[in-house]
Order: sequence, then C-alpha cells, then structure tokens
Amino acid sequence: MTSRLMLLDTASMYFRAFYGVPDSFKAPDGTPVNAVRGLLDFISRLVTDYRPTHLACCWDNDWRPQWRVDLIPSYKAHRVEYVVTDGPDVEEVPDALEIQVPVIRDVLAAFGIAVVGADGYEADDVIGTLSKDAGMPVDVVTGDRDLFQLVDDDHEVRILYIARGVGRHERVTNSVVQEKYGIDGRQYADFAALRGDASDGLPGVNGIGEKTAATLLQRFGDLPGLRAAAADPDSNIAPSPRRKIIDAGDYPEVAAHVTRVARDIDLGKPELLLPLSPVDPEALVALSEKWNLESPIARLVESLTNLR
Repeated sequence: MTSRLMLLDTASMYFRAFYGVPDSFKAPDGTPVNAVRGLLDFISRLVTDYRPTHLACCWDNDWRPQWRVDLIPSYKAHRVEYVVTDGPDVEEVPDALEIQVPVIRDVLAAFGIAVVGADGYEADDVIGTLSKDAGMPVDVVTGDRDLFQLVDDDHEVRILYIARGVGRHERVTNSVVQEKYGIDGRQYADFAALRGDASDGLPGVNGIGEKTAATLLQRFGDLPGLRAAAADPDSNIAPSPRRKIIDAGDYPEVAAHVTRVARDIDLGKPELLLPLSPVDPEALVALSEKWNLESPIARLVESLTNLR
C-alpha cells in the first residue's frame, strides 16, 4: 500500500458532527453522544475513501494561544467564555458538546488512533508541522479555509475541505485556490490578513476586501512587497489602496503572523501509523456499551480491517 498521511482538524470535525447529527443519540444514562458518533462515522468514511496508512487527530491544546493574542488582542475574543490567568482561556462551547470531548479521547485511545497536540498551539499549527516534509502525500481534513495556505502540489499536500459536509467535501489543490481566489496557496495567509476574518476576530485592512486583496497580491507577491510598493512614490500602485496600506501601518504583517500557521513545533516523534485493528478491544467494547456507540465503532473497525 502506498503511504499516505491524513491529518484531521479534530475540533472542526466534532463541532460539525455535533450540529449535524441528531441530538436524539444518547447513552443509556442520557448523556448526548451525537458528536462522538458523527466523528467516528466521518473517520470511517474518510478512511474508506482515501485509505491512509498514517493518521493523526490534531488537537487544540490551546485554541487561542497567548502569542497570537499579544499580536492581535481581538483574536477569537468573541468566543471566550471566561479568561484564565495562568492557562488557556475557556472557549464558549455548548455543554452538550463539551461533555462528549473526553469520550472522544477515550474512544480514539482504545482504537490506537494518534491524538497530537502541543501546548501553546492550535491544531492548525500541529497540522502545519506534520504536513511539512512528511515524506508522503498528505490529506488535511478541515472546514477552515485558513489551512488553504498549506496546499502544496509539489509535495502532494491537499485539503479535503468539509465546509459543505464530509459527504460533499472538496479536494483543494493549488489550482482550486487559484480558481477561487486568484492567488496561490502560499499567499493565503497574507490574503487573510488583508481581507480580515470576522470569525476569528481579525478586522483586516480597512477598505480592502477579498477581490482587492487578491489583486494586490497578484501584482506585488506578498505583504512585504506590497508595503514596499505603497511606500515607494514611484511605484504604480493606485492611490486608494496605497493610502489604505500606508494607513494600516504594521497591522498587515502583524496579522499575517497570526493567520500563518506554525510549521516548526517540537512534537517529538508521534507514532502516526494507522492501526488496522483496535489496540485495546476490551476497552473499546466497554466504551461501546457505556456510551451507546456499537454501530459507529463497528463501522470504523470494519473500515480499518478493510485496509489490510
């Protein structure tokens, strides 16, 4: 079997499962398990369709890293439930989902599926690091457009974009990014910094939207090139965007440090080989019965077995 690495933006997937799978699915004690069931079925489908040899559930050890907040204080501020002085702030998450996250961790552990996170970093940064120099084709599963910056046709890194659902996901290569936005994937972090992203609390450069951001990057390549052109009175940048870039000061490049995923985290050497059978079948049986997960667990077991 040809080696292939699949990297899951796990929170993106279990949030999607929580809102997409009926909340009528409950454990015998009444605990909701729709997110657990949905995530397991997502993994089953992806494993069946793409047959990865290696897989990691990438984790948000810190969903709002302080180093990003220090750069842009508004970063994800609207999603903070309460501030923690000596650790990561607590994200606003529905109680019915929050209670399922430990169950997800337990089930993944019983399967032997790798969960990889890093303190002080988001899952995006883990994905960025694991996808770099992976030595094999990489599929990144996410509903977050920011990860389009990782697309690399030369190294066979693509995005399986699940914004419209796992069953209707889109395979995003550099040509797709070019068709959608008129830029290369490697320019996406600068593009996001310029146009802003309300979902992450990033205001962008005042008066510059998606089309203008793309046009400017087409002409000047990246933010340093764009800022240099704006500062050069002899450059051929139009007066309106010139003034907007100058008025923005250092914001665009600071914001780009926030939107650009880290790619050099020390993750040690996690074992990402996808097990073809559960590493702890007894624990998996117990979890299956306790949480009413018999069907989705059986489907994932079958999907893994069929990889043999």
